[in-house]
Amino acid sequence: MLKQTTALVSGLALFAFANVAQADSHIHTDDTHAEAATDEHGAAQMDEHADDMAADMPDEHGDEPAANDAHDSTAEMADEHATEDSHEAAPMADAPAEMPAETEMTGHITAQSVVATYNGTPITLGQMIITASQLPPQYQQLPPDVLFTGVLDQLIQQQALADTVGHDPLRVTIALENERRALLAGEAVDAIMQAAVNDDAVASAYASAFASAAPVIEYNASHVLVATQEEAMAVIHRLDAGEAFADLARELSSDPGSGTNGGNLGWFAAGMMVEPFQNAVSMLDVGAVSVPIETQFGWHVIMLDDTREQQPPALDEIRGEIISQLQQDALEQHLADLTEAAQIIRPEPGAFDPALLSDLTLLQE
Repeated sequence: MLKQTTALVSGLALFAFANVAQADSHIHTDDTHAEAATDEHGAAQMDEHADDMAADMPDEHGDEPAANDAHDSTAEMADEHATEDSHEAAPMADAPAEMPAETEMTGHITAQSVVATYNGTPITLGQMIITASQLPPQYQQLPPDVLFTGVLDQLIQQQALADTVGHDPLRVTIALENERRALLAGEAVDAIMQAAVNDDAVASAYASAFASAAPVIEYNASHVLVATQEEAMAVIHRLDAGEAFADLARELSSDPGSGTNGGNLGWFAAGMMVEPFQNAVSMLDVGAVSVPIETQFGWHVIMLDDTREQQPPALDEIRGEIISQLQQDALEQHLADLTEAAQIIRPEPGAFDPALLSDLTLLQE
């Protein structure tokens, strides 16, 4: 099972090169349409061949290959291609990369620590960490040794393919410019949001929202809904004769939701009911019955069952909402300040056809 899992992660490497220009999923970024299309294609390819690779891929550590030797498997195709392209190039060493002097002598590991090299190009621990963070969740849950090997294989194969491109295509250059902008913007957003939140700010926002707020009255009422005023008056007469409100609601009310519950509507605050109904309720004493009240639903006979003051939520119950609001407010204010102080030149109306956004041929050299 471990061998199959390792093969599956290694197979992912051939298709994951489409993710090179993607931002860290933990930083706020926007992917381009071209990247999304390439990622979707890579994911589909990976899913299509995952089972075959798991069963058929030769063991990279020298074990016997699986029973079905799939000569057209993606991993072998990549190996053959890399071999053909490297006859006159320096061979790719499987031995551990030479570590920097400070790492070798002190054992100090940093993001810049070199884990491997490909024809002299270093692959660092930081690059592996970013790559692992961009993998789908199911791969991030793999055992650390399996994930480490798979990620390293992925970066080595990406470097092998990248070295076959003589220069940066225009679309790559533009994508990297967008990516750098998005990553730096994400860093700024993180800093703004962190600075906006502390215990005092949260407590102050909570107090502003609830400490001085007037008490909110909630109502618990029941009603009988009928079609005409005459029917509503008949309900009142039967109540005056001593019949129970709940019994009449079950017998006569056309409101299917409350009728079977004896007419009870539960607790509600001002503004939750239509205005004529709400006004009538707010004028009743507990236990009193209204005159017939007309709304767009028909005619109501209403009884006020109870009232209470609505208690504000505890700070801990809405702490997350307060933090989100503080962060959002801080970000919006910071952006407003920046754009107000900046010189921003926008195109004249009609200078660019909006349909140009779909013209990918402009990215071709």
